[in-house]
Amino acid sequence: MASHWQRAWITGASMGIGREMALLLAEKKVHVALSARSKDKLNAMAQNSDRLSAFPLDVTDRAAVGATVGQIEQDVGPLDLAILNAGILEFVELDNFDASIFEQAMRVNYLGVIYALEALLPRMIERGAGHIVLIGSVSGYRGMPKAAAYGPTKAALINLAESLKLDAEPYGIKISIVNPGYVDTPMTEKNDFEMPFIISAEKAARKIISGLERDKFEIAFPVRLVRPMRMLRRLPDGLFFWIVRRFIAKMWEAPPEQK
Repeated sequence: MASHWQRAWITGASMGIGREMALLLAEKKVHVALSARSKDKLNAMAQNSDRLSAFPLDVTDRAAVGATVGQIEQDVGPLDLAILNAGILEFVELDNFDASIFEQAMRVNYLGVIYALEALLPRMIERGAGHIVLIGSVSGYRGMPKAAAYGPTKAALINLAESLKLDAEPYGIKISIVNPGYVDTPMTEKNDFEMPFIISAEKAARKIISGLERDKFEIAFPVRLVRPMRMLRRLPDGLFFWIVRRFIAKMWEAPPEQK
């Protein structure tokens, strides 16, 4: 299916899902503005395609985000699609509870999105068109062990996307939320526990772009993980915690050599 976008912006584009989405969109003849902190990686990607342009950025810098969006629209043109993909993952141990982990997760995973929205929405409202994509996670469905810093940021993005969809529709702006399960990326390489139904970043990118081309609101995968996670959202608290203790928390307890 041919893409109906001409210009896109992807944050967190230097590796993992962001990188694969950028390459896939370029194949579909979309001009993609690439943002991430790694200037060298972005430049290397841009040198291999005239449909990729590098705009290095730290998404936690509110002023820089606004300036970068302005620069992109000046150099590349009005954005049809913005995929706000930048994110970090760090697990929390209760016996080493550090508020700075939570602060950084919120700055990157949530406020980085808010800063981008602040820059994008006035432009898209003026044009009466645009598609904004938030990258959440199935971890945002319910609280999971060790994910006290990461999961709440993704839950916030899910709620944010639902709110924005209702507010954005009268302006002709589309909102989507992507909730992946485990994806094989540099971010998940440090995980020392079993990651059920893990898929490649390339496969994840194809699922995301396919869903966006069909204007889906939520794109969640893989189905074998998403279905039980959605089921957990509907369970009474007592049953939910029993299942997590009995099955999910066990993944963290086994020694690494047994995983």
